[in-house]
Amino acid sequence: MLIETPKNKQLGLLKAGLTLAAIVTSLSLPLFVKADSYTVQSGDTLSAIANKYQTTVEQVASENKISNINLISVGQVLNINNSTTVSTETKVETESVTTTVTTSTTSTSSLSASDAAAKEVIAQRESSGSYTAQNGQYYGRYQLTLSYLNGDLSPENQERVADAYVTNRYGSWSAALAFWNVNGWY
Repeated sequence: MLIETPKNKQLGLLKAGLTLAAIVTSLSLPLFVKADSYTVQSGDTLSAIANKYQTTVEQVASENKISNINLISVGQVLNINNSTTVSTETKVETESVTTTVTTSTTSTSSLSASDAAAKEVIAQRESSGSYTAQNGQYYGRYQLTLSYLNGDLSPENQERVADAYVTNRYGSWSAALAFWNVNGWY
């Protein structure tokens, strides 16, 4: 029989806190956990997914019995059976870090490494990193509404406006990415 003492109660609270931290951390992990599968997210295209895993659209379509390469569904799990998938995953992360460092030195040097990485993940998901990507009223690397950009579509302004938007709405890029992981947008 365990007698409840202040020390035992503190240990119980500590265990509960650690469990909660583990759950929150797991929610912020990418939605694909195995190198041989990928869960389709809002805005994904088969060509972008194939490019990410350095394979072809035809290969992914064939492996997943997709007859119309222009039609995939959010939440659909795709098998990616590419023999270089593990090394590809490492390469993607390396490219993301390199791109983040470049972006950070130009306008966002105050970001932590985790926020810079989260910012790059969002940029890749929203526009494949393109400052000129367009989707209706959304424009640029972070797919901001044209009204937010006030007519200035320069990369510097996109970075500045995106940082302000995320800071005001989420507090950090890491929090924005956690929201994106759950909702498919930020």
